[in-house]
Amino acid sequence: MSVPAIVWALTGCIGLIGSNSLALGPIAPAIADGFDVEVQDIMLASAAFGLGTALGAIALGQLIDRAGPRRTLAYVMLIMAIGFISSGVAQGAVVLTISQFLVGISAGVALPAIYTLAAVVASPGHEGRTIGIVLTGWTISMVAGVPLSTLIADGLGWRAFYIAIAAAALIAGAGLSVNGQHETQRKGVASRTPITALTIKGVLPLLAACGCFMAAFYGVYAYVGDHLHVNLEYPVRATGLAAIFYGIGFGSAVFLDRYVDAYSGRRVLLPLIFLMVAVVYAVMSLVSGTYTGVLAVMAIWGLANHFGLNVLIMRLTALEPSQRGAIMGLNSAVTYLALFAGTIVMGKVYAAEGFVYITLCGGLLSLLASVFSLCAAYMQSPN
Repeated sequence: MSVPAIVWALTGCIGLIGSNSLALGPIAPAIADGFDVEVQDIMLASAAFGLGTALGAIALGQLIDRAGPRRTLAYVMLIMAIGFISSGVAQGAVVLTISQFLVGISAGVALPAIYTLAAVVASPGHEGRTIGIVLTGWTISMVAGVPLSTLIADGLGWRAFYIAIAAAALIAGAGLSVNGQHETQRKGVASRTPITALTIKGVLPLLAACGCFMAAFYGVYAYVGDHLHVNLEYPVRATGLAAIFYGIGFGSAVFLDRYVDAYSGRRVLLPLIFLMVAVVYAVMSLVSGTYTGVLAVMAIWGLANHFGLNVLIMRLTALEPSQRGAIMGLNSAVTYLALFAGTIVMGKVYAAEGFVYITLCGGLLSLLASVFSLCAAYMQSPN
């Protein structure tokens, strides 16, 4: 399969967004020292990013259908660069938080635009592989972006990290704005607001599946590090290896995405994948007492989640091509609301019952995702 150059650009855009969202935690102590505040004050910027992403996706997702995904992505990457620069020159936690809120709003439009454009430029029959390549941007941010951010912060200061990703965002935005040959999507009559896209058959159950799937992931992933450090008494650096194993599993799945294309027409494919994810959580609960067991299951978890996210995006973007942007905007909004809710609720379960119980909750949520996706499949069935 010949991969268009723009697919690699989309992968890079995902990597930039992921690096920003994932890097704040590791460099937060350095920023807090510079501002003479607590780390918790700095992490409010992360919450602002998530809130901005959800609001941007749900309020502005329809712009993708009106202006086209490439043009929209070019503009918001330039706006995102302004947010990165503002983050890099911030003199206090409040300005940093406001800057990250701006980055979040931009990301809320950029992410659905990226997924929409990936579906548009994919060759017929190769949608799964194309979207799979774009999704490896998350792996790049996890395996390379986060370690690189800490190296830059240690060597040049944390501000240099934001200036570096601002420069990359400017290059990406400028490149997309001058290259219009891939703007092949027909711009249909965009929905007045993304909420009206909920009336499209199959959208609601797939968004419900997305919410369950993402709440399970973010809710469990948020406490893996604490479990390894506090419960298993491993050093903090050992928790970073778990993230790397997850990223390797997620990224390596791209080599198997041809099978996603081969079976993409099967309406039970997504329910089966979510069922497989539920099994992974069950295995995680069984091996959670050993470090090597957790590392192994992290890689398998990344592999399974890649397939789940890939096929979920394929299903959503195929529902109504003229409203892909609005639909993917809703998907991004649900994703980040699930991050917020899943982390809080799972945190309470973790504090009260321990890590095994949140993995079981993750399994239950994945089973619900399987049921919702099966409902969506039968709603779309001509029979």
